[in-house]
Amino acid sequence: MKVYLDYAATTPVKKEVLEEMLPYFNEHFGNPSSVHSYGRESKKAIDIARNKIAKSIGAKPEEIYFTGGGSEADNWAIKGVAYALKNKGNHIITSKIEHHGVLHTCEYLEKEGFEVTYLDVDEYGVVDLDHLKNAIKDNTILITIMYANNEIGTIQPIEEIAKIAKENSILFHTDAVQAYGNIEINVDKLPVDLISISSHKIYGPKGIGALYIRKGVKIHPIIHGGAQERKRRAGTENLHGIVGFGKAAEIAHENLQKHNEILINFRNQLINRLTEKIPYTKLNGHPTQRLPGNVNLSFEFIEGESLLLSLDMVGIAGSSGSACTSGSLDPSHVLMAIGLTHEIAHGSLRLTIGDLTTQDEIDYVVEKLPPIVDRLRQMSPLYERVKGE
Repeated sequence: MKVYLDYAATTPVKKEVLEEMLPYFNEHFGNPSSVHSYGRESKKAIDIARNKIAKSIGAKPEEIYFTGGGSEADNWAIKGVAYALKNKGNHIITSKIEHHGVLHTCEYLEKEGFEVTYLDVDEYGVVDLDHLKNAIKDNTILITIMYANNEIGTIQPIEEIAKIAKENSILFHTDAVQAYGNIEINVDKLPVDLISISSHKIYGPKGIGALYIRKGVKIHPIIHGGAQERKRRAGTENLHGIVGFGKAAEIAHENLQKHNEILINFRNQLINRLTEKIPYTKLNGHPTQRLPGNVNLSFEFIEGESLLLSLDMVGIAGSSGSACTSGSLDPSHVLMAIGLTHEIAHGSLRLTIGDLTTQDEIDYVVEKLPPIVDRLRQMSPLYERVKGE
């Protein structure tokens, strides 16, 4: 059996999404900027997709700007606001567990003379609201805190953070790439100024994302050239990608409740059954305020890369909470920020559930994972010592 449990990394394109996209590869292929019928046809398709995405978060269509993905949306939100408001201030607040699209952008801006405060989080990965309030200065221009963490699944108190930002007249950006399609987002109720979202996390194509920019927010473009996206983001539009994103957003929005019920059931099964079967196992992230399909577990006395390879050999695809698979010896910055030791962080596994997950697949993982962990632990002198005690 082959089991894919890495939906947080990427999702397959749904059949209905692909069918919607196909005509825009070779039938309706006009450049949306062209004035002839081919161009007008393409522009209409983009407008329809923009409307679908706007509807999914309660926004106005003119507040949705297409990007090349979530990372570009993060870069644009942070750099664009920083450059637009640099005469007002140069201080940005973020957290230590952000996606690298945010962290590396903030680090870049530090080299450009901006000041960045990186907030600590608690053992569950939640930002302390009092710490956030205390970090605000007279020159703070932007707060950027992710909606839900991509590794441990923890959902932040976004409404409270947004209110704090608004009370202090500070712009607020949230990276909602993991939350979008899993959590209801309504910008009428949520005073967020900028939101990053991505298509390939919601069963749409890769290489297309969007940035919600609330009307009236000052932001500089970071890609210059033509007049596309109302002169804010140059470059010929990814027509078939945008069409696919629109369809994926429509499906996700319509099926949100059913989607969540199924994922939460499977998530809780995995957490409860695996922690019961495997001793010395720790759930990472908040026990309840977490993404519906996220399971992140640390297994003491083993190493994450060996675990991933062993799972792959029996057909199970997951990901590690450790960065060792990318050639780094450093453990995940997220797991370190919530207080895990290097050793435990290196023995972490993220399993993320999706719409195609079945009960048979969950049962298969519960059957195969415990003996793999046990076998790997037999190679650990430390585990032998603990067993002997």
